[in-house]
Amino acid sequence: MSLIIASVAVAAAALHWYLNRHKPIKHILKELKHDLDTQGAGLGGLIDDWWNKGRNNIQLPDASRRIAIVTGGARGIGTEVVRGLLKANMTVVIGIRRPKLAEQMAKNFENGGNLQAVELDLQSLKSVKSFAENILKKYPVIHLLVNNAGIMFGDYKLTEDGFESQLAVNHLGHFYLTHLLLPALKSGGSIGEFSRVVNVTSCAHHPGTIYFDDINMKKYYDSASAYFQSKLAQLMSARYINKLMEEENSPVRCYSVHPGIVNTDLFNGTMFQRLFPWAMNMFFKTPEKGAVSILYGCFEKSLDKQGGLYISNCREGISNSFSKKVDNQRRLHELSCKLIGVDVVKYGKDFS
Repeated sequence: MSLIIASVAVAAAALHWYLNRHKPIKHILKELKHDLDTQGAGLGGLIDDWWNKGRNNIQLPDASRRIAIVTGGARGIGTEVVRGLLKANMTVVIGIRRPKLAEQMAKNFENGGNLQAVELDLQSLKSVKSFAENILKKYPVIHLLVNNAGIMFGDYKLTEDGFESQLAVNHLGHFYLTHLLLPALKSGGSIGEFSRVVNVTSCAHHPGTIYFDDINMKKYYDSASAYFQSKLAQLMSARYINKLMEEENSPVRCYSVHPGIVNTDLFNGTMFQRLFPWAMNMFFKTPEKGAVSILYGCFEKSLDKQGGLYISNCREGISNSFSKKVDNQRRLHELSCKLIGVDVVKYGKDFS
């Protein structure tokens, strides 16, 4: 395994230099470091998946009459999360850009009649608000929110709201949606039967940081750094929002989950996929196995006393030190509120 990763790192370094030889050397070296960080995080994730594969399991409960909202869900890990929630007899509403994709899913899934789809584009705050409004009209009480949808890498792009696209989809869209749905989640929870918010993050948060002074990375963009930042933000937000919920004695708990290194189409076009497609089939988790830790975050009763936990392979995962500092969490929360236009003191309290 380590030989494969080392080979990938060498090949990636050589190819990266060749493709970017027109750039200033300081930029090439910075991007190369991020490529190596990516490989290191991936190796650590693969080792964690292998070492703890025996822990990666969940017994689905009977969650009849409970409502789950899932972003994404029409492909990859999200599809398997939806399958598990339906098996647990939940009513599941997925937010996807093309709701008609859910029609075939409903036909093929157990309890597929409990599956609904509503249009959602996380690159647009307007779409997020419209999605939340549609949900709340029908479901004023919600028990579970799984912030699953995500994008990885890609060229620099700003959304209609002026946000870097990975930050918008992976973090800010979900951060806003959580704000809008928190009143319904509070209504759905009770002491001993908490509602939950589950953010799907990644072990790729490890080399990440939050660029507070250039959150949209306009001065200098590197796709890997942007991805690291967005996934770190998801983890930190889960911790801080959970802290807020505990301080106000709200019956909601928040978690972040690394599903493992999973063979999904997010890797399409990446260096690893181009060089070692066979290794992905051999060593990466299937989407079904990747969904297990997320479902664990959704249902495991012992987690009621561990709000804010970062989960990997159905246990507490190792997160970076930056994410654990409350001052960093608070600063990110305040900045995120400013970006989406929500008063900090009204977060999760006022639909706006």
